[in-house]
Amino acid sequence: MTAYRAIVLEHFRRPRNRAPLPEANRSADGANPLCGDRVRIQLRVEAGTIADARFTADACALCVAAASLLTERVRGMRVADADAIDAAWMSRSLGGDPPPGRARCATLPLDTLRHALHTLEPASPS
Repeated sequence: MTAYRAIVLEHFRRPRNRAPLPEANRSADGANPLCGDRVRIQLRVEAGTIADARFTADACALCVAAASLLTERVRGMRVADADAIDAAWMSRSLGGDPPPGRARCATLPLDTLRHALHTLEPASPS
C-alpha cells in the first residue's frame, strides 16, 4: 500500500477533529459541485491564534482526510501562519499528490480554511 493511500484511509476511517465546534468564532462552508463534496471548517481564534479547529463534511475519503490533516495541523498556529499553508503542504501531508482529477478534493478543505480565517462570526445573542 502506498503512503498516500495509507494516510488517506487512516484519516478517513479515523478522522481527527470531525465534529461541530459550538464556540467557533470563524466558520466557512466549501463545496465542489463537480463531485458533490461539502465541507465546513470551524475555528475558535483567540488573540490571533487558532485555539481549536474542527470540520464537518459530506465528502469523499480524500476530502475528509485532507480536512482531518489540516485541522490537526492548524491547532495552536497563528492565523497568519495557517493562512500560508499551501497545496504543496497538503500533498506532502497526504504522502503524495492526489490523482489529477481529484486534486480539488484535497484542496477544498484548504480553500475553506482560508475563507474561515477571514470570516468573523457574528456574536451570538445573550
